[in-house]
Amino acid sequence: MLSTRLTNARFLTMDPGHPVAHDLGIWRGRIVGLDEAVTSLPAREVVDLQGATVLPGFIDAHVHLAWTGFKQNTPSIAGCTRIDDVLAVVEEAVIRKGSPGTWVSIAGYDQRALGRHLTAAELDKVSHGHKVFMLHDSGHGCVVNSAVLDLLPAGIPHENGFLAEGAMGAARALRLPHSQEELAEAIGRAARTCLAEGVTACAEAGIGGTLLGHSPVELGAYQLACEKSLLPLRVQLMVSADRLHPVAAHEADGIPRALDLGLRTGFGNDRLSVGALKIFTDGGMMARTAALSSPYEGLDHTGQLQDDPDVLADTIVDGHLAGWQLAVHAIGDHAADVALDALERAQRLRPRPGARHRIEHAGLIRPDQLPRFAQLGISAVVQPNFLRYFGDDYAAIMGEERAPWLYRGRAFLDHGITLVGSSDRPVTDGSPLRAIQFMVERASESGQVIGPDEGITVDEALRAYTVAGAFACHWEDNLGSLTPGKFADLVVLGDDPRRVDTSRIGDIEVVATYVDGRETDRSVS
Repeated sequence: MLSTRLTNARFLTMDPGHPVAHDLGIWRGRIVGLDEAVTSLPAREVVDLQGATVLPGFIDAHVHLAWTGFKQNTPSIAGCTRIDDVLAVVEEAVIRKGSPGTWVSIAGYDQRALGRHLTAAELDKVSHGHKVFMLHDSGHGCVVNSAVLDLLPAGIPHENGFLAEGAMGAARALRLPHSQEELAEAIGRAARTCLAEGVTACAEAGIGGTLLGHSPVELGAYQLACEKSLLPLRVQLMVSADRLHPVAAHEADGIPRALDLGLRTGFGNDRLSVGALKIFTDGGMMARTAALSSPYEGLDHTGQLQDDPDVLADTIVDGHLAGWQLAVHAIGDHAADVALDALERAQRLRPRPGARHRIEHAGLIRPDQLPRFAQLGISAVVQPNFLRYFGDDYAAIMGEERAPWLYRGRAFLDHGITLVGSSDRPVTDGSPLRAIQFMVERASESGQVIGPDEGITVDEALRAYTVAGAFACHWEDNLGSLTPGKFADLVVLGDDPRRVDTSRIGDIEVVATYVDGRETDRSVS
């Protein structure tokens, strides 16, 4: 007897062997058959989906769940375009905080909306003895007041209170880490947001690091979230390369640096597992710290690498030698050069053709870099919604020649490179459907078309958020398509993305989300 039979739907299976179905049978959380193989079988529950369209649950291959959850409950200045309005929000948050001397966090900071960076002196006017930490929306910088600057070690660079990249990490280090209870609650809030958008599995893009990590025991918080039933979707954890340290392993192992116990990619179960090693090579375009090979338009700099190129390369090579899948953050084309050179060296030292190394973001990739991606078997994990929401700005700072190279689609596919969709939530909107719409039409919110030759088909965009996402996370045996034997993780949509006008894809209703064959609670509190 089936646990559940879903019927009267249009199942887009993403499986070329059986691309469309009308019935799907579930037993013990897995798909056991389609159409005639299950229509006559008895079932404990038969669900009539009333003509809805059903897809494999979306896979978001690059998210920040804890950050998302905390941001949802943090006072925000998002939408403010005047310095006075920003300061009013900060002062209100400070007053609510109570006793002086405590930390006050503010979300939603983006200097582009204000025309310049806020300064420590301006924050001082409304701090009332508190330490103010205002995180940049990109995650690659922050603005703090003088009370924080006074506590920083000597020599930490800042621009009137704005700290970028590693300097921001120094400010973060002044604060006590979040408790595992706090982290678990934040993770749970973010997970429900993912479910509401049809996401049933995701990859957390870096735990335990100084740049974005919230605690040195962050992995335990995810375990706690599981134990408290706060984690209703599948999560793969990328571990920050900051956590690697020298080990005295047997010389035959050839492992110069590792985590304790040799923990690496693949540990865990189908709900919570350890994925790639996350390595940062540069910053972000919003903060103008992505490392480019030539200057930003209108600026006299090319961004910055996170460290000396040789140090970054050694970390990449050591991670490969230790058996990790690597997820290398590289937004600018100069950072991509550093990553590609190091990955090529690593594969030369110890060939691992099945490693499935990834470059996260791949924000600006020159034409000459595309064959190198393909040759090395690297997946490009992109965030289409960056251009949907920030495309006008990104195109302006790249200029006419480079703008078509931003967050590519067609060029990756034409070179045989696995194109993987993701959000980088909470940096921007996490909706896969809105991202899929952008991947097809390449239009920003203002209507500007950015790199029209990089547009792909709806089917190809859907694959980026299902089949390709599963491949990038080594999940293809269990996820990514509605195939008998795989987990019954699926999303029920109010319309078929392949049949509606492209401009309507992003507004299709997510009717229900199933994980392990059970409809989930998608309410966000």
